[in-house]
Amino acid sequence: MGEVIQARCESFGPRRDGLEPRFIVLHYTAMESAEAALERLCDPGVEVSAHYLIGEDGRVWQMVDEAMRAWHAGAGSWRGLEDINSRSIGIELANRGDHPFSEPQMVALEALMGGIMARWSIGPEDVIGHSCMAPGRKIDPGPRFDWHRLARRGLAVWPDVGAARDVDAVRFRDAALAYGFPDVPDDLLLQAVRLRFRPWGCGALGGEDMAVAEALAAQSV
Repeated sequence: MGEVIQARCESFGPRRDGLEPRFIVLHYTAMESAEAALERLCDPGVEVSAHYLIGEDGRVWQMVDEAMRAWHAGAGSWRGLEDINSRSIGIELANRGDHPFSEPQMVALEALMGGIMARWSIGPEDVIGHSCMAPGRKIDPGPRFDWHRLARRGLAVWPDVGAARDVDAVRFRDAALAYGFPDVPDDLLLQAVRLRFRPWGCGALGGEDMAVAEALAAQSV
């Protein structure tokens, strides 16, 4: 990763109750360019921010100090915890959401995450997408994001899934919640699990979804 560009942003504040970062939340900007996203994220009238923005060419901007609370996550929860803004570092990736993430961008993300995770003792299991903590409200970083790549580098989780399991909606819900997903209606919970681990999945709850959820629950014990 090259030099981090410092950008002026006024939309932040102190982390509440002395909290420190324990999660990384990944987003996409859903805008046409990194420059457009940077302008919006640094607009005090919008009251939205993130700690970092990574352009498709691999440039990295820091808008908020890691020790401060950026306004990137909004309403939602993870592992039964709320106020994710006070508990996380937010990284925005310049991407419209309808195309793959570029190689320079992914390389820069991996380098940035490695440093953050070391500084704050954040494990791969604590790297989540915006869609994970806010099902039904957010879908980023979306189905085109390569979570498996991050997992191969020790920067995220990817379960070792075996054969499909018998479908049981109650067991699926229990397993997904045990891993950390929020308590939301069944359709939103399934969507959130698939966005993170099976973005190619469609239709009703299936045996492959069961296998993913139960593998996640087993490794979180």
